[in-house]
Amino acid sequence: MSTAERSTTAEERQSEKDGQFLHMHTAHPAVPVPYFTPGDLKANAQSMTSRVPVRDVIFYGGLGALTVAGALEWPVALAVGGAAMVLRGRAKGEAKEEAKGRRKEEAKAEQQEEARGEAKEEAKGRRKATQYKT
Repeated sequence: MSTAERSTTAEERQSEKDGQFLHMHTAHPAVPVPYFTPGDLKANAQSMTSRVPVRDVIFYGGLGALTVAGALEWPVALAVGGAAMVLRGRAKGEAKEEAKGRRKEEAKAEQQEEARGEAKEEAKGRRKATQYKT
């Protein structure tokens, strides 16, 4: 009798005794594994550089490289990077507010110019009307 036959018969004997069966089910879900081609990597890099200015990528990349090389401790690099981000964000916010103010001023000036043009047209129309009457 082989080992496989012995184990089968032992299982049969055990099941006959207890009348209970133990079934073990394992789940094997389909997990998609991402596969990147060189074209995908290039496209992803181009989309990221279009969103993030190259100057920022160089700055933070250099900061990270200095940290990895051991020239800076990570808390110092974190503080420098955070401070730079906050200051640049404030500068961008101020620039946006200035641009918004300029646009408002330009729109106001444009409206005033249109009003002046309309007033001139009305004055010309009145002059012509008075000339025809006389």
